[in-house]
Amino acid sequence: MNEMRAALYDRYGPPDVLYEGRLPRPVPAPGEVLVRVRASSVNGGELSGRAGRLRLLTDVLQRGFPKAVGIDFTGEIAEVGAGVTTYRPGDRVWGALPRRFGSTAEFVAVPPRQLAPAPKNVDLVQAAALPVGTTAITALRDKARLQPGERLLIRGGSGGVGSVAVQLGRAYGAHVTALANARHRDAVLDLGADEVLDYRTANPAALGRFDVVLDTVGTEFPVYRNLLTRSGRMVAIAFDLDHVAASLAYLVGSTVFGRQRIRFFSGNPRADLFAELTRLTDSGAIRPVVDTVFPLTKIAEAHRTLEAGGVLGKLLIEI
Repeated sequence: MNEMRAALYDRYGPPDVLYEGRLPRPVPAPGEVLVRVRASSVNGGELSGRAGRLRLLTDVLQRGFPKAVGIDFTGEIAEVGAGVTTYRPGDRVWGALPRRFGSTAEFVAVPPRQLAPAPKNVDLVQAAALPVGTTAITALRDKARLQPGERLLIRGGSGGVGSVAVQLGRAYGAHVTALANARHRDAVLDLGADEVLDYRTANPAALGRFDVVLDTVGTEFPVYRNLLTRSGRMVAIAFDLDHVAASLAYLVGSTVFGRQRIRFFSGNPRADLFAELTRLTDSGAIRPVVDTVFPLTKIAEAHRTLEAGGVLGKLLIEI
């Protein structure tokens, strides 16, 4: 079979532009492996890309139409290219595409540096909720250097990255305060948060001081930066798409001026991060939080659901 099913769109627009189409099945080049995808997740950046709000970036990553969606994936090795000795057909893996979209498809061809063995104790479909955990690990362990006993504030604690970050914060020994949707309060407490506050009604000025702030929302940077202690660190993984220039200007300025700088990064996780994620999952430190699993034919509905908000954890696409 030379073709495969994939989630595609032929023009920028609302979720309805998405459809299940056909693409040539990739062939692994030397130094690559072919993965038969079991599931992928829906990420916020894909919504903006599909809508045309990040047109410059998406046109660079994928020239012309149709364009594909999907960044991360779980699955099994289907073929190995010449020179690959680290994996064999049938191996369970998870990973992410190297700075491109297209994982919401039956197959992806990737270099082994973008993969790691998948955890043994989690179903591959459910496990697709966790690859975003590499972002949480980078933010808390590498950028913020979160220490036991420190106070951690997570904006978006019930979202995809936030739900993993809550669990990591607990595993790292921090006191975790999460701002989240009120209806998910009990679920976020169950993940390990010490306190969960409704993001719509909480007064930031009354939250106290924090050693680390993890911002998965991307708005009101000055307000939450002011909550840092003198040695506090803030990590942002999103910016305000309604005020892109001002938001990015503040982020850039904050890396130069002031004691409490904001660390901002764009994730491109490699094998070592996925290997750490596997270790944390197999040890029981973190677990997937899945809101809904959609079939590939319902890709438009999945995007529509994420845009509507109120999702707990991740929305998944089962291939």
